[in-house]
Amino acid sequence: STPLAGLRVLVVDDEADTRNFLSFMFEEYGAFATAVASVDEALAVLEQAKPDILISDIGMSEQDGYTLIRKLRSLEPEKGGRIPAIALTAYTREEDRLEALRAGFQQHLSKPIDPTKLITMVVDVLKLPVEVPVG
Repeated sequence: STPLAGLRVLVVDDEADTRNFLSFMFEEYGAFATAVASVDEALAVLEQAKPDILISDIGMSEQDGYTLIRKLRSLEPEKGGRIPAIALTAYTREEDRLEALRAGFQQHLSKPIDPTKLITMVVDVLKLPVEVPVG
């Protein structure tokens, strides 16, 4: 089953293992994943491609995910300013979740990533008309 068939996903994480894992996972579900390591790379990709959803780590070394989402939300809608976004983070307190939502993310998922939860979250955020098989 490929519930995310054709979906374009932009993954932003400064850890190569996480980028590779998320890219592989999304491609297994039928999506096209582009994975980058920084805010600047993400903004460059957004200029070229129009991903359907952004999956970004919060705790990155140079510029964090909050910087990325604030820069993204300041863009015009046709330049990607309204792309749905999910924050991934090791910060799991309720106030961390609320800060991510206030910054402009639609959802917040704590690490380590549960692939089923993340895929379900993407389906929910994008209001896709599919049921994701669990398991």
